[in-house]
Amino acid sequence: MLLYVLRRLALGVVLALLVTLVTFLLLSFSFEDVVRTILGQSATPDTVDALMAEKGYDRPLIVQYGEWLGGAFTGDFGDSAYTSVSVAPTVVQRLGVTMSVIIPALLIMVVVSVALGLWSAARGGVADRVAQLISLIGYVVPPLLLAIVLVYVLGVRLKWLPATGFTEFGDDPAAWARSVTIPVTVLVIGGIANMTAQVRGRMIDELRRDYIRTLRTRGVSTRSILLRHALRNAASPALTVLSLEFIQIFGSALIIENVFALPGFGSYAFNASLQGDIPIIMCVTTFGVLLVIAVNLITDLANGWLNPKARVH
Repeated sequence: MLLYVLRRLALGVVLALLVTLVTFLLLSFSFEDVVRTILGQSATPDTVDALMAEKGYDRPLIVQYGEWLGGAFTGDFGDSAYTSVSVAPTVVQRLGVTMSVIIPALLIMVVVSVALGLWSAARGGVADRVAQLISLIGYVVPPLLLAIVLVYVLGVRLKWLPATGFTEFGDDPAAWARSVTIPVTVLVIGGIANMTAQVRGRMIDELRRDYIRTLRTRGVSTRSILLRHALRNAASPALTVLSLEFIQIFGSALIIENVFALPGFGSYAFNASLQGDIPIIMCVTTFGVLLVIAVNLITDLANGWLNPKARVH
């Protein structure tokens, strides 16, 4: 297992290097445009050339990327091209805001999806139809529409929760919980469909297997059969879906953050892309790739723990 982890980490590093290199090469075509935007429309060719030289954009690309990479390894991703503020601390702060919404949503989504999937597979009948109806709602209702409706009903009309804005957990835990309730609800409803369907399907397959019938004939309780045996064997595909859901939710953070005015990672990356702020774009790209790599690695390790057959030595 240790060798497998090391190999996956090495592949992750190679992937991160390739992604950042390609991103840097693509951004290099906009170096002059960024300089002209900073200087304004009245910029002369001489001032453009001077600022290009000051920022090092006139040097060979491989040299520029090498310097950026050396700084990235030490945690220095440079300063914003427009505000001259250090990029890395701001990205970390923005990522913390986004994760404070995504992580609670994922935890709730796992609990609800597993409960619905177990209930549906074990009971059938009405329980199965109810679980499938809840999943169908998650499939057909667009997250943006759901977000707007919840903001209007809970935030504007009833005033139970703040419609927009964000409070840091360290400043006021209760206010933080109130500020993320609606965004988390939107993410949960949108995400339970796939996981519930996956858990339900796998649990139905597991409950039909011979070893389940053997356990029942030996008098093992239904609770033990469901939780200790069937669910453990059905969890591996669900974990894979969960990792994909995480990536999808992370990618949709831009929509959620714009609707609820959250100062998160997605909105920061979007604004940087509009401005062509190269240091910020490189930093958010790196953090995004590393986060996806980490999630996939954790998923593989969890699969190996749940299912010994999946372990790679």
